[in-house]
Amino acid sequence: MTVLAVIPARGGSKGVPAKNLAPVGGVPLVVRAARAGLAARRVTDVVVSTDDAAIADAARSAGAEVVLRPAAIAGDTATSEAAVLHAMDAYGAMRGVEAEVVLLVQCTSPFITAEDVDGVAGAVTDGGADSAHTVAPTHGFLWRREDAPADTADAYGVNHDKSNRPRRQDRPQEFLETGAAYAMRADGFRAAGHRFFGRTALVPTDPARVLEIDDPHDLARARALAPLLEPAVLPSYEDVDAVVLDFDGTQTDDRVMVDSDGRETVAVHRGDGLGIAALRRSGLKLLILSTERNPVVAARARKLRVPVLHGIDRKDLALKQWCDEHGVAPERVLYAGNDVNDLPCFGLVGWPVAVASAHDAVRAQARAVTGARGGEGAIREIAGWLLGPGLDHTPARTADHPHDAQHTR
Repeated sequence: MTVLAVIPARGGSKGVPAKNLAPVGGVPLVVRAARAGLAARRVTDVVVSTDDAAIADAARSAGAEVVLRPAAIAGDTATSEAAVLHAMDAYGAMRGVEAEVVLLVQCTSPFITAEDVDGVAGAVTDGGADSAHTVAPTHGFLWRREDAPADTADAYGVNHDKSNRPRRQDRPQEFLETGAAYAMRADGFRAAGHRFFGRTALVPTDPARVLEIDDPHDLARARALAPLLEPAVLPSYEDVDAVVLDFDGTQTDDRVMVDSDGRETVAVHRGDGLGIAALRRSGLKLLILSTERNPVVAARARKLRVPVLHGIDRKDLALKQWCDEHGVAPERVLYAGNDVNDLPCFGLVGWPVAVASAHDAVRAQARAVTGARGGEGAIREIAGWLLGPGLDHTPARTADHPHDAQHTR
């Protein structure tokens, strides 16, 4: 049975510009949705419907297929149903398959899981439902007010009477639609033209994970919740092909000492030098990337025998060009930084890493955060993630390695 998960991800979000590429826990929203679909056991195909080239690139890097959405159904008034119907037809023509069950998976639910996707799919494939969607149990008292100014309106209870407030255990169970995942029988969906038809199944999910991103405040909450809801995942040697390091605040403690002649000096950590040397021996590509024009950056890079690009105004553009020149896929780059000028690079790479002393905004967008502060062994710690605590993990790279054909070291 072909079970097609469609992820609508247009590029023209107004509430949160470039929303579908916004990272939560260091991972763009569209990639999070794609990973949930790809990890679901019942889903056979995952396709992202988009009108945006950058979103398409991110989706492909996650392993999803891409259907380019025409402008007529990519505007502010376009419905998700229209995007799903178009994706069904376009993907069917592209792959020669006709989906029997189709899913709508939303990027705006950052904490969607493979279990959520499997749950709605299974309700249709195995449970006899015509349509299904994720819900969260709720026991809240709902209120509504008449159409009058707030200070004069008479409010009334929607799911209760003002004169009778039953205990939680005495109230009927109610469910909140989460907006995360929907499943439909494909033929029924085509006939109805909407996602709720026939026998509709409710698939409960964890209320703690329910959050829809519609404005910048929602995005900020998602980033704050990510470390609490998701176990920390650290990169391994097999996850990356290159390590790119910021300098000030990452390899130093961000302080500069100036003598009476105006000469500047900084302090670095010997453990970081040891870690960088081990990374270099391991075969990973290395780069130091800094906006600073101070010659100390170049001097430190020479000592470490690591290439350096410094005095760079747009670090993301320089990093993208470096990746192109060295045949490195950005999604296989680990970038370590500490301040807001590193955020454009965070949005480019697959492994954005913040040091412990990084700005709050940088920590919020990192996929991993070191325990050590900048200039106090943070790079040594990263090297330990990749190579093991003894820094001696140097596996042979062969032509059989899945990435060697494209990323030669």
